[in-house]
Amino acid sequence: MGFFSLMDPVWWFLVGPTILLSLWAQYKVKSAYNKWSRRSTRSGMSGAQAAADMLSREGLNDVRIEMVDGFLSDHYDPSKRVLRLSPGVYKSNSIAAVGIACHEAGHALQHARGYAFLGLRSVLVPTASLGSWMAIPLIIIGFIFSSLMLVKIGIVFFGVVVAFQLITLPVEFNASSRAKEALQRNMVLSNGDEVQGVNEVLNAAAMTYVAAALSAVAQLIYLIILGNRRD
Repeated sequence: MGFFSLMDPVWWFLVGPTILLSLWAQYKVKSAYNKWSRRSTRSGMSGAQAAADMLSREGLNDVRIEMVDGFLSDHYDPSKRVLRLSPGVYKSNSIAAVGIACHEAGHALQHARGYAFLGLRSVLVPTASLGSWMAIPLIIIGFIFSSLMLVKIGIVFFGVVVAFQLITLPVEFNASSRAKEALQRNMVLSNGDEVQGVNEVLNAAAMTYVAAALSAVAQLIYLIILGNRRD
């Protein structure tokens, strides 16, 4: 994107603020995680135990919980029904760890309950992945060879990426809501300070998805403007 836009004031006007928002969101995530990863829950449950407890109480006993290498590499794999947690979340009984683990367990609940937005996001994954690889090269090639058709195809591909980012928002917010509700209902969090900690960690993480979605929308608008200039 920056290859042909860094000198364009329109790009900076549209996309520049979302870059600042993304940097701020990343800072908030690291700050919240560092703060609440040093505070243990009174229940003493680890992230893996809290997630297993949440799933068991919801009747999901066929979802495996595994440890995976990496820092905050936590995710739920719907194709294999596996919840994968990073070492710092799997083993730790910190407030941050149980919040993150149960957020990922929230995705498993979404899958089991047929949550519509999760299903729609899963359908879009192959096309969005292809679009993330193909969109910008097609647009650049289209500009080089004065092919408006290639530019438009590239913009359509990028539009799918934007749709994926937007659909991700309700998926992530809903998973966090399920986690917060379950942690309090199951008494894993025993006081307001622990609830506040989970809220700070998960809300900060949610802002990274908001920033990514806004950035994608801003870039799509810019590409459409750019395409119309060459029309």
